[in-house]
Amino acid sequence: MHGPASPGWLLVALCAATGAYCLLRMRSSVAEQRRAAGGEALMGFGMAVMAVPAAAAVPPREAWIGYGAVFGVAAVRALWASRTSAHHLHHLMGAFAMVYMAAAMAASPGHHGHDGVPVVTGVFLLYFAGYVLWSGLRLVPVTAVATAGGGHPAGWGDRPELARACRLSMAIGMLAMLLTL
Repeated sequence: MHGPASPGWLLVALCAATGAYCLLRMRSSVAEQRRAAGGEALMGFGMAVMAVPAAAAVPPREAWIGYGAVFGVAAVRALWASRTSAHHLHHLMGAFAMVYMAAAMAASPGHHGHDGVPVVTGVFLLYFAGYVLWSGLRLVPVTAVATAGGGHPAGWGDRPELARACRLSMAIGMLAMLLTL
C-alpha cells in the first residue's frame, strides 16, 4: 500500500498476528467457528501482504491480478456461506474490499495519492468505520466463556472476546489500508 513506511510495517505486524491467531482458532471443536476462523486467517494474512509498504516492495501487476482472483474466490465462498450465517456477509464485504484494492493497485501500482475519494472507496470506508464502532461496542461487555462444546474448558480457539478483538483489529486495518489507497 501507499503511505509512510513505519505505520505500514505496524499494520503488517497487526494483520499477520491476527491471521496467526485465527489459525489457532481453527483448532476449535465447533465447526462453524473453524470455518469462520479460516476465512479470517486468509483475510489477516492477505491484508498483511497487501500492507507491505511500497518502498519495500512493489509487486508486478500480475501479482495484484492473482491477488484479486484469490479474494474473488473468497467472496464467492462467503456469499455461499451467507445463506446460513449473517456473519459471512461481513466476510463478503471484506473480500470485496480486498478485490477492489487489488484492482486499484493493478491499475496503478506506482501511484501515490489521488484526487478526492472515489465513491467505492467511500462506501467501504463508511462500512468499515461503522463495523469498527459496532464491534467495539460489542467487545466491551463480553465475558469469557468458561467451557467450550461438550463441557471442556474453553481453549484459545473458543474465546469470543478474542475472536471479536481480532475482527475489530482487522476492520481497523482495513480502514487504514483504504485511507492510503
